[in-house]
Amino acid sequence: MMKSLDAPAGRITAQDYIVLGDGGAYLAGSRCTACNAVFLGERRVCAACGARERMATLRLGDRGRVYSFTTVCRSFPGVPVPFVMAVVDLDDGPALRGTLCDVDPQQVRFDMPVRVVFRDSGQRDASGAAYIAFAFVPDLEEQS
Repeated sequence: MMKSLDAPAGRITAQDYIVLGDGGAYLAGSRCTACNAVFLGERRVCAACGARERMATLRLGDRGRVYSFTTVCRSFPGVPVPFVMAVVDLDDGPALRGTLCDVDPQQVRFDMPVRVVFRDSGQRDASGAAYIAFAFVPDLEEQS
């Protein structure tokens, strides 16, 4: 079970596209300057148009909408079920797959507004530092 994380600075990221800065964590992406396609993580070649060396790095937004989801009822030992895996279209471009937390699986719906949060994954490196991962939670501000 992932635990909420208020101040992720100084932790280790589970993925290289998570940036832990003084102003909080965020997802890093790339935008093609030739066609404006946006991707998660750093890229040198655009998968949309094939442009090389025309990628600019950017900070991705933290809001999006559920495109697709499934409720997982069987998982690895020690992983509580059920939980929701979702594909989320971020408002500023890429689609991401991740866990949708803090919601009853029966309440999830297509096009549901969500936001990205960063949490302690419950795993540690050899020195005991927490691995930080991203997840999605319902965007209650957008729903009201």
